[in-house]
Amino acid sequence: MTEPAIILDHLSKSYGDTHAVEDLSLAIEPGTIFGFLGANGAGKTTTIRMLCGLVRPTGGTARIIGADVWRQRHVVRSNFGYVAQRFSLYRDLTVEENIRFFGGACRVPRSELPERTTRLLELTDLKAKRHASAGSLSGGMRQLLALACSLVHEPPLLFLDEPTSGLDPVHRQQMWNLLYDLSHRGITIFVTTHYMDEAERCTEVGFIERGRLLAKAPPRALKESFQAKLLEIEVEPVMDALVRLREVPGILGSSLRSGHLRLYAADPEKLVAEWKKEWPFPDLRWVSHRWVEPDMEDVFTAYSQGYDAVLKPRS
Repeated sequence: MTEPAIILDHLSKSYGDTHAVEDLSLAIEPGTIFGFLGANGAGKTTTIRMLCGLVRPTGGTARIIGADVWRQRHVVRSNFGYVAQRFSLYRDLTVEENIRFFGGACRVPRSELPERTTRLLELTDLKAKRHASAGSLSGGMRQLLALACSLVHEPPLLFLDEPTSGLDPVHRQQMWNLLYDLSHRGITIFVTTHYMDEAERCTEVGFIERGRLLAKAPPRALKESFQAKLLEIEVEPVMDALVRLREVPGILGSSLRSGHLRLYAADPEKLVAEWKKEWPFPDLRWVSHRWVEPDMEDVFTAYSQGYDAVLKPRS
């Protein structure tokens, strides 16, 4: 049986009385695209920095390819590539010079470096920019260059800390197409993000909130954790209804989706039945209603806000 690429066992990190990561346990199999999701400040970056051996855990352990991420961090570092949130390469060097520099830093044999550089330039669609300075690139191209540098030593594991933050839709899609190709080649990808639509692109997802793991499963399984379909209603004026309906007993929360209100309720069928008998808001016009399937934004909302009444009991 193949050993997991990453194992976290009650991993924790505290800064004084602040618990950035608390009792985090999970395992990630080789070749997985694992999406680590959470709001800003949830503990995503702290977790990834511990896994990369940049921050010492205050509790628990973590292992990458069988090695302890802190005690054996010099061994571990040769087995992963890392793309940080912010561009951290050398702006005055050209695209090709950056790749070759990081190849040398990662002890890639000099005889292999030209071929790897050319292959990475083609993979990231930067061949035409090979002689351009890194500082002159657009934000999307800079991230692609950072990805190329992280892959120069051919690691089996790749960490990406919010790699598409601030990118336009075209470069976001280009980045994800590259990640699909890398996963197909057997590389394990650990990507942090706060974009719920990107969770749909992962093979497995973990939600973190205030340093604690809320759930971990493939996207489809997480969406199936809802006990029933969600209620969407069309009400005019919609913004007034958004505020008023949050105060209705039995409604846990509401959100605006394409001009409709999506309601999180323990018993939405009961609400609809009561409203058909008597609509309680004479100053609001109820136009229609429909039942919708939950998406990953609904999943994260339910778990992070504690809407346990809409979720199946956890085993």
